Amino acid sequence: MSEEFKRLESLVDQLRKYVNNRIAQAKLAVAEKVSKAAAVMIAMLMVALVFFLFLVLASIAGAIAIGQQLDNQWLGFLIMAGVMLLFGFIVWALRDKLIGTPIRNALIKSMFDKEDEDEEA
Repeated sequence: MSEEFKRLESLVDQLRKYVNNRIAQAKLAVAEKVSKAAAVMIAMLMVALVFFLFLVLASIAGAIAIGQQLDNQWLGFLIMAGVMLLFGFIVWALRDKLIGTPIRNALIKSMFDKEDEDEEA
């Protein structure tokens, strides 16, 4: 009877270790997915920042060029502001298609990329 209790106790210990290992594995998998998603978001933010700076500097250069052509600096800046306003309305109207969907797709791809690799192996 004592030997049966020892076996049962050993089995319970092994089961406890197995459950703890599975929990640790799940925590690591979640941490990996969150870190991948954060990396994707930071990369997208950096690209957006560089694009924004390019757009601002190109707008200033365009406004100065238009102002020199018209011999009126403020009119050049006003025309460029109108162009940027139009560009802003277009981006706002297409925001889901241009911004939302690609970000969602990138996040989904980064989260499920590891699982696809595991299935192929």
